[in-house]
Amino acid sequence: MNYSERLTKEDKLDMLYKMMLIRGFEEKVEELFSLNLIHGSTHLYIGQEATAVGSCKALNKDDYITSTHRGHGHCIAKGGDVKYMMAELLGRKTGYCKGKGGSMHIADINIGILGANGVVGGGIPIATGAGLSIKMRGTKQVVVCFFGDGAVNQGSFHESLNLASIWNLPVIYIIENNLYGMSMAVSKAVKLERLADRAKAYNIPGIVMDGNDVIAVYDTVSEAVEKARNGEGPILIESLTYRWRGHSRSDARAYRTREEEAEWREKCPIRRFKDRLIAEGLLTEEGFKELQKKVDDDLNNAVEFAKASPFPDPEDLLSDVYA
Repeated sequence: MNYSERLTKEDKLDMLYKMMLIRGFEEKVEELFSLNLIHGSTHLYIGQEATAVGSCKALNKDDYITSTHRGHGHCIAKGGDVKYMMAELLGRKTGYCKGKGGSMHIADINIGILGANGVVGGGIPIATGAGLSIKMRGTKQVVVCFFGDGAVNQGSFHESLNLASIWNLPVIYIIENNLYGMSMAVSKAVKLERLADRAKAYNIPGIVMDGNDVIAVYDTVSEAVEKARNGEGPILIESLTYRWRGHSRSDARAYRTREEEAEWREKCPIRRFKDRLIAEGLLTEEGFKELQKKVDDDLNNAVEFAKASPFPDPEDLLSDVYA
């Protein structure tokens, strides 16, 4: 079934807008980081926008996601507000975590974002626990668990998938295979052609999708969501994509060629979807410019909101700290 046939023109334009918003947000973060207005570390999602947007479009508001250290895109795709995200990154009191979580720990329980996580593979057992809670409560929710290729060698990955399999939990595990775990190529870390083949060990489906094609992502994840809602258990999906920037700002990307980077830029998920919508008669170049203006306005407003917000009070340093 082509689930994308049910998408309206407004749905598709919203998907394009969210991909553009993610790209613009990350470019703005890169700029503010260079100006020393954002501290710590940032891991940009530029190039991977279609995986987050296509996946989250397949979810309901009360469905859950768990994220990673590279989590801004997931947050925006699930409906996060860029004002509160930007405030969090600038360490302001109005941020999602009151300015104390930073880039890698944004959460919004009200829309099912169970949090980004600075630990490699750290969100996988959280998603599995959320799946167990769904089953115990008897709701029709599902969980989408995003993680990178580097997490598939963590014990948390294997333990969680094993439990999800034997308990038949409604969790869709999505590997964002961007070819490199920090500076190590996947081919040097795993002796497998396809990471999705690890699903065989737990007797669950393993699927590979084009992570730079937002419609392919939507169709693949929609089918997985439908099966999970119907009690058909966990599913492992490998999304083939590529991060344009380094692992973090300090990464000079010496481990990959500029020719490889140029090849993947030609597969830009935003340009691909824009061209598709124009070909379908759903978008014009002028319409695209209007979308870009909306993105720019929304992000400029978010930055102004963050800059105008107060820093946390020193006496609140230990509030909301549980460990």
